[in-house]
Amino acid sequence: MGLNEKWVPGFGEVFTWFAMDKFGRIAVMLNNCYGAIPEVLLRLEEVERVLDSISEFVWQESQEYSDYPPAKQGGFAVDLYSAWRWQEKSKASVASALQNDLEERLNYSEANLASNKGLFVYHAVEGSRAGEDYPEGYAGDTAMGDYFRFLVPGEYATLEDFPVGLRRGLVVSDSLDFSLLQMLESRLVSQHFCSLYRA
Repeated sequence: MGLNEKWVPGFGEVFTWFAMDKFGRIAVMLNNCYGAIPEVLLRLEEVERVLDSISEFVWQESQEYSDYPPAKQGGFAVDLYSAWRWQEKSKASVASALQNDLEERLNYSEANLASNKGLFVYHAVEGSRAGEDYPEGYAGDTAMGDYFRFLVPGEYATLEDFPVGLRRGLVVSDSLDFSLLQMLESRLVSQHFCSLYRA
């Protein structure tokens, strides 16, 4: 089922959405099927087309918006990471693998989003059953769909890095600070992100 007001998280398609914190920092939110998506975003007309357009711009594949900001070259840090996906690897080995991928694949590597685009990257807890996945390095309890901070940029993106025509697809929080936020419960997503960007 596509994204609309009746959509609910569950096994199936993975969606990526984009968020702005109270200081104007931007994050990529990968729902991994089970993470909630803000209700205000689900009500946006043609929401999937809007999100696809932002994704294409971020990955430098856009036909419509090809004026990309200069690479920030700020580096990145790994914060928390999926135990299920990385299979008992250490944080250092995860960071090394991501750095190698960045050097080999450049714009098509996930680390590029943080290192050169200046974006925080959050992943939702996934797995084939509850408890199979959890964020390595986090001491608290989590559930499938909770968002954890995977990558932290060395230099932050701002709204000015995004074309005006794409900004309406950003959800905004007036309470969260991505530089401090390691974990966001899926059930609280719509509470913290309750408005879309308005110029």
